[in-house]
Amino acid sequence: MSRKKLTVYDYLQCKGKRQLSVIFVHNADEAAAAEEAGIDMICTSHDAPQFGIYNSFDELKRIREAAPNCFMQSGGAVRVASEYEAMKLSHKYLDIGADVIYGGNWSYKWIRALRDEYVPINSHVGLVPGNATWIGGFVAQGKTADKAISILEHTLELQEAGAIGVELEVVPPKVAEVITKKVDIMTLSMGSGSGCDGQYLFANDVLGYTKGKIPRHARIYKDFKKEFEKLQSERVNAFKEFHSDTINNKFNDPKITVKIDESEFEKFLKLSEKF
Repeated sequence: MSRKKLTVYDYLQCKGKRQLSVIFVHNADEAAAAEEAGIDMICTSHDAPQFGIYNSFDELKRIREAAPNCFMQSGGAVRVASEYEAMKLSHKYLDIGADVIYGGNWSYKWIRALRDEYVPINSHVGLVPGNATWIGGFVAQGKTADKAISILEHTLELQEAGAIGVELEVVPPKVAEVITKKVDIMTLSMGSGSGCDGQYLFANDVLGYTKGKIPRHARIYKDFKKEFEKLQSERVNAFKEFHSDTINNKFNDPKITVKIDESEFEKFLKLSEKF
């Protein structure tokens, strides 16, 4: 059953009315699953192996096609060095059907310029991975009054600059709930509790195939890692069987080959003697 995809207006109207489900997807298969499951919003990026993201920009087009009714955020991994580059990259994402652009490390100045051109931006507060070195590493934020106020101020400044939402990562739920109530823009929780306007998880965490350390805020629903290991084992077995059939000359099987009449074959043999 089809459903109406959120517009930017709809996205903002959800604030205080219902929580949005948000999943970062890596490929068209995950996007199609999100579409069928009724997920509200998908997030995408590309060419960022440092974050375990190996898909290409072209895969973003396939993701959009696979999940036509999911509100889609794109961007995040590609570094830009100027306001012009940020504008150009944003329009590249909008051209393939993205609804909002992720600009978690972009300055207030750039966000204001993009808002003036009606480019919707979601930003990032709390534990911002790209700024981890400035905050002491990948550590929880907002655990003291001063740091919690700093996150609130940061969110309000992003709102003033024109951002339409923020990812609010690893902040105490009580703090996140207060921030959510004090701003007009959307807050998407990544380990910051149900007091935000949405819940954001990565598909690899939801499906249980994350390699290496699993983030504390991740929640695993299925064990795809075990299933992928089984699939890989079966791939190896299938390839071994193929290799064995090859070296044992088992490819004259009439099920996979075609016949020639004996009379035609005899003619062929006689003709071939001339060569």
